[in-house]
Amino acid sequence: MDLQLAGKKALVTGSSAGLGASIARLLAAEGASVVVHGRDAGKAEQVVKAIEAAGGQATFVLGDLGTDEGAAQVAAGAGAVDILVNNAGYFEHSRRWDDLEAADWAAIYNVNVLSSVRLIKQLVPGMRERGWGRVIQIGSVTGNLPQVTQPHYAASNAARHTLAVALARELRETGVTSNAVAPGGILTGTAKENLTALGQAQGWGTTWDEIEPNLVRALGPNDVGRIGRPHEIAGSVLYLASPLADYITGSILKIDGGWYDAAAA
Repeated sequence: MDLQLAGKKALVTGSSAGLGASIARLLAAEGASVVVHGRDAGKAEQVVKAIEAAGGQATFVLGDLGTDEGAAQVAAGAGAVDILVNNAGYFEHSRRWDDLEAADWAAIYNVNVLSSVRLIKQLVPGMRERGWGRVIQIGSVTGNLPQVTQPHYAASNAARHTLAVALARELRETGVTSNAVAPGGILTGTAKENLTALGQAQGWGTTWDEIEPNLVRALGPNDVGRIGRPHEIAGSVLYLASPLADYITGSILKIDGGWYDAAAA
Protein backbone atom coordinates (compact mmCIF):
# COMPACT_ATOMS: atom_id res chain seq x y z
CA MET A 1 0.00 0.00 0.00
CA ASP A 2 1.25 3.48 -0.88
CA LEU A 3 0.92 5.69 2.19
CA GLN A 4 1.45 8.79 0.03
CA LEU A 5 4.29 10.09 2.19
CA ALA A 6 6.72 10.81 -0.65
CA GLY A 7 7.64 14.48 -0.59
CA LYS A 8 6.59 14.95 3.04
CA LYS A 9 9.08 16.06 5.69
CA ALA A 10 8.91 14.68 9.22
CA LEU A 11 10.59 15.50 12.53
CA VAL A 12 10.62 12.64 15.02
CA THR A 13 11.81 13.70 18.46
CA GLY A 14 13.82 11.28 20.55
CA SER A 15 14.60 9.21 17.47
CA SER A 16 18.28 8.40 17.98
CA ALA A 17 17.28 5.02 19.45
CA GLY A 18 14.34 2.81 20.40
CA LEU A 19 10.80 3.45 19.19
CA GLY A 20 11.68 6.86 17.76
CA ALA A 21 14.36 5.33 15.54
CA SER A 22 11.88 2.71 14.31
CA ILE A 23 9.37 5.43 13.43
CA ALA A 24 12.04 7.44 11.61
CA ARG A 25 13.18 4.42 9.59
CA LEU A 26 9.66 3.48 8.53
CA LEU A 27 8.78 7.05 7.55
CA ALA A 28 11.90 7.19 5.39
CA ALA A 29 11.12 3.81 3.85
CA GLU A 30 7.75 5.22 2.75
CA GLY A 31 9.43 8.15 1.01
CA ALA A 32 9.35 10.88 3.65
CA SER A 33 12.40 13.03 4.33
CA VAL A 34 13.13 12.53 8.02
CA VAL A 35 14.80 14.75 10.61
CA VAL A 36 16.21 12.54 13.36
CA HIS A 37 16.43 14.23 16.76
CA GLY A 38 18.49 13.42 19.81
CA ARG A 39 21.08 14.75 22.20
CA ASP A 40 23.91 12.39 21.22
CA ALA A 41 25.39 13.20 17.79
CA GLY A 42 26.92 9.76 17.38
CA LYS A 43 23.66 7.90 17.96
CA ALA A 44 21.63 10.26 15.78
CA GLU A 45 24.14 9.96 12.97
CA GLN A 46 23.96 6.17 13.13
CA VAL A 47 20.20 6.29 12.54
CA VAL A 48 20.69 8.70 9.62
CA LYS A 49 23.32 6.45 8.05
CA ALA A 50 21.05 3.40 8.39
CA ILE A 51 18.23 5.29 6.68
CA GLU A 52 20.50 6.45 3.87
CA ALA A 53 21.93 2.94 3.43
CA ALA A 54 18.36 1.71 2.87
CA GLY A 55 17.81 4.37 0.20
CA GLY A 56 16.01 6.96 2.35
CA GLN A 57 16.59 10.63 3.06
CA ALA A 58 17.48 11.85 6.53
CA THR A 59 19.34 14.51 8.48
CA PHE A 60 19.71 15.00 12.20
CA VAL A 61 19.32 17.84 14.67
CA LEU A 62 20.47 18.04 18.26
CA GLY A 63 18.87 19.88 21.15
CA ASP A 64 17.40 19.69 24.64
CA LEU A 65 13.63 19.97 24.39
CA GLY A 66 13.41 20.59 28.12
CA THR A 67 14.09 24.30 27.56
CA ASP A 68 12.54 26.94 25.34
CA GLU A 69 15.95 27.70 23.86
CA GLY A 70 16.67 24.05 23.07
CA ALA A 71 13.30 23.56 21.41
CA ALA A 72 13.79 26.68 19.30
CA GLN A 73 17.18 25.32 18.24
CA VAL A 74 15.65 22.00 17.20
CA ALA A 75 12.82 23.71 15.30
CA ALA A 76 15.25 25.98 13.48
CA GLY A 77 17.46 23.03 12.57
CA ALA A 78 14.52 21.00 11.30
CA GLY A 79 12.96 23.82 9.29
CA ALA A 80 9.42 23.60 7.95
CA VAL A 81 7.98 20.13 8.49
CA ASP A 82 4.73 18.47 7.46
CA ILE A 83 4.74 15.84 10.20
CA LEU A 84 5.71 16.29 13.85
CA VAL A 85 6.00 13.13 15.93
CA ASN A 86 6.47 14.07 19.59
CA ASN A 87 8.11 10.90 20.84
CA ALA A 88 10.78 12.24 23.22
CA GLY A 89 10.13 11.40 26.85
CA TYR A 90 11.35 9.35 29.77
CA PHE A 91 10.24 7.16 32.60
CA GLU A 92 11.80 5.27 35.48
CA HIS A 93 11.00 1.68 36.27
CA SER A 94 9.89 1.42 39.87
CA ARG A 95 9.15 4.72 41.59
CA ARG A 96 6.06 5.13 43.77
CA TRP A 97 4.19 7.92 45.50
CA ASP A 98 6.32 7.61 48.64
CA ASP A 99 9.64 8.24 46.87
CA LEU A 100 8.45 10.99 44.51
CA GLU A 101 8.61 14.66 45.35
CA ALA A 102 6.80 17.53 43.62
CA ALA A 103 10.03 18.31 41.77
CA ASP A 104 9.98 14.81 40.23
CA TRP A 105 6.46 15.41 38.94
CA ALA A 106 7.48 18.78 37.50
CA ALA A 107 10.57 17.32 35.83
CA ILE A 108 8.74 14.53 34.01
CA TYR A 109 5.92 16.89 33.00
CA ASN A 110 8.49 19.27 31.54
CA VAL A 111 9.99 16.57 29.32
CA ASN A 112 6.93 14.48 28.47
CA VAL A 113 4.43 17.30 27.97
CA LEU A 114 6.04 20.72 27.69
CA SER A 115 8.63 19.57 25.16
CA SER A 116 5.71 18.79 22.85
CA VAL A 117 4.07 22.13 23.56
CA ARG A 118 7.29 23.95 22.71
CA LEU A 119 7.61 22.29 19.30
CA ILE A 120 3.92 22.67 18.53
CA LYS A 121 4.23 26.40 19.13
CA GLN A 122 7.28 26.52 16.86
CA LEU A 123 6.20 24.29 13.98
CA VAL A 124 2.40 24.05 13.77
CA PRO A 125 1.77 27.66 12.61
CA GLY A 126 3.63 26.81 9.40
CA MET A 127 1.49 23.68 8.89
CA ARG A 128 -1.64 25.79 9.35
CA GLU A 129 -0.44 28.31 6.77
CA ARG A 130 0.30 25.56 4.26
CA GLY A 131 -3.08 23.89 4.87
CA TRP A 132 -1.80 20.40 5.73
CA GLY A 133 0.03 18.77 8.59
CA ARG A 134 0.20 16.05 11.19
CA VAL A 135 0.95 16.24 14.91
CA ILE A 136 1.24 12.88 16.66
CA GLN A 137 1.88 12.44 20.38
CA ILE A 138 3.43 9.20 21.60
CA GLY A 139 1.76 8.57 24.93
CA SER A 140 1.15 5.34 26.81
CA VAL A 141 -1.68 3.05 27.81
CA THR A 142 -0.81 4.06 31.37
CA GLY A 143 -2.38 7.43 30.63
CA ASN A 144 -5.73 5.62 30.76
CA LEU A 145 -4.76 2.63 32.91
CA PRO A 146 -2.33 3.80 35.64
CA GLN A 147 -0.29 1.20 37.45
CA VAL A 148 0.79 1.05 41.10
CA THR A 149 4.22 2.37 40.12
CA GLN A 150 5.11 5.50 38.13
CA PRO A 151 2.08 7.68 38.99
CA HIS A 152 3.88 10.77 37.66
CA TYR A 153 4.57 8.98 34.35
CA ALA A 154 0.93 7.93 34.01
CA ALA A 155 -0.25 11.47 34.74
CA SER A 156 2.13 12.93 32.15
CA ASN A 157 0.76 10.55 29.52
CA ALA A 158 -2.82 11.45 30.37
CA ALA A 159 -1.77 15.05 29.75
CA ARG A 160 -0.19 14.08 26.42
CA HIS A 161 -3.45 12.48 25.33
CA THR A 162 -5.51 15.48 26.39
CA LEU A 163 -3.05 17.78 24.64
CA ALA A 164 -3.62 15.91 21.38
CA VAL A 165 -7.40 16.21 21.61
CA ALA A 166 -7.33 19.87 22.64
CA LEU A 167 -5.00 20.69 19.75
CA ALA A 168 -7.36 18.96 17.33
CA ARG A 169 -10.11 21.34 18.44
CA GLU A 170 -7.79 24.31 17.92
CA LEU A 171 -6.84 23.10 14.41
CA ARG A 172 -10.35 22.33 13.21
CA GLU A 173 -10.94 22.90 9.49
CA THR A 174 -7.28 23.76 8.84
CA GLY A 175 -6.11 20.54 7.17
CA VAL A 176 -3.84 19.84 10.14
CA THR A 177 -4.74 16.88 12.35
CA SER A 178 -3.69 16.01 15.89
CA ASN A 179 -3.76 12.51 17.35
CA ALA A 180 -2.06 10.39 19.99
CA VAL A 181 -0.78 6.83 20.00
CA ALA A 182 -0.93 4.99 23.33
CA PRO A 183 1.31 1.91 23.30
CA GLY A 184 1.47 -0.75 25.92
CA GLY A 185 4.85 -2.33 26.63
CA ILE A 186 7.44 -1.90 23.85
CA LEU A 187 10.23 -4.43 23.43
CA THR A 188 13.24 -2.27 22.63
CA GLY A 189 16.71 -3.77 22.95
CA THR A 190 17.33 -2.16 26.32
CA ALA A 191 13.90 -3.19 27.60
CA LYS A 192 14.53 -6.81 26.60
CA GLU A 193 17.81 -6.90 28.52
CA ASN A 194 16.26 -5.39 31.64
CA LEU A 195 13.15 -7.55 31.51
CA THR A 196 15.13 -10.73 30.92
CA ALA A 197 17.16 -10.02 34.05
CA LEU A 198 13.96 -9.26 35.99
CA GLY A 199 12.29 -12.43 34.74
CA GLN A 200 15.23 -14.60 35.71
CA ALA A 201 15.30 -13.01 39.16
CA GLN A 202 11.56 -13.62 39.58
CA GLY A 203 11.81 -17.24 38.45
CA TRP A 204 9.72 -16.71 35.31
CA GLY A 205 12.16 -18.65 33.15
CA THR A 206 15.73 -18.60 31.86
CA THR A 207 15.26 -17.63 28.21
CA TRP A 208 13.26 -14.74 26.79
CA ASP A 209 10.76 -17.10 25.15
CA GLU A 210 10.02 -18.60 28.57
CA ILE A 211 10.00 -15.29 30.42
CA GLU A 212 7.85 -13.14 28.13
CA PRO A 213 4.41 -14.75 28.66
CA ASN A 214 4.91 -15.02 32.41
CA LEU A 215 6.13 -11.44 32.65
CA VAL A 216 3.14 -10.18 30.67
CA ARG A 217 0.68 -12.04 32.88
CA ALA A 218 2.33 -10.57 35.99
CA LEU A 219 2.97 -6.98 34.93
CA GLY A 220 0.84 -6.04 31.94
CA PRO A 221 -1.75 -8.67 31.07
CA ASN A 222 -3.17 -8.41 27.56
CA ASP A 223 -5.18 -10.54 25.18
CA VAL A 224 -2.31 -11.13 22.73
CA GLY A 225 -0.05 -12.42 25.50
CA ARG A 226 3.21 -10.67 24.62
CA ILE A 227 4.92 -7.28 24.54
CA GLY A 228 4.57 -5.06 21.49
CA ARG A 229 7.42 -4.70 19.00
CA PRO A 230 8.61 -1.23 17.94
CA HIS A 231 7.64 -1.73 14.29
CA GLU A 232 4.04 -2.44 15.34
CA ILE A 233 3.71 0.91 17.05
CA ALA A 234 5.66 2.66 14.30
CA GLY A 235 3.33 1.28 11.64
CA SER A 236 0.34 2.84 13.34
CA VAL A 237 2.14 6.17 13.57
CA LEU A 238 2.82 6.01 9.84
CA TYR A 239 -0.85 5.53 9.06
CA LEU A 240 -1.85 8.53 11.18
CA ALA A 241 0.90 10.56 9.50
CA SER A 242 -0.32 9.75 6.01
CA PRO A 243 -2.94 11.45 3.84
CA LEU A 244 -4.95 8.23 4.16
CA ALA A 245 -5.81 9.40 7.69
CA ASP A 246 -7.16 12.82 6.70
CA TYR A 247 -10.45 12.09 8.50
CA ILE A 248 -8.86 11.07 11.80
CA THR A 249 -8.21 13.79 14.37
CA GLY A 250 -8.62 14.12 18.11
CA SER A 251 -8.19 10.36 18.50
CA ILE A 252 -6.13 8.30 20.94
CA LEU A 253 -5.13 5.03 19.29
CA LYS A 254 -4.38 2.27 21.79
CA ILE A 255 -1.78 -0.25 20.62
CA ASP A 256 -1.50 -2.50 23.64
CA GLY A 257 -2.58 -6.01 22.72
CA GLY A 258 -5.84 -5.42 24.59
CA TRP A 259 -4.12 -4.62 27.90
CA TYR A 260 -6.58 -5.00 30.77
CA ASP A 261 -6.71 -4.41 34.49
CA ALA A 262 -5.86 -7.77 36.05
CA ALA A 263 -7.67 -6.84 39.26
CA ALA A 264 -10.89 -6.32 37.33
CA ALA A 265 -10.63 -9.41 35.14
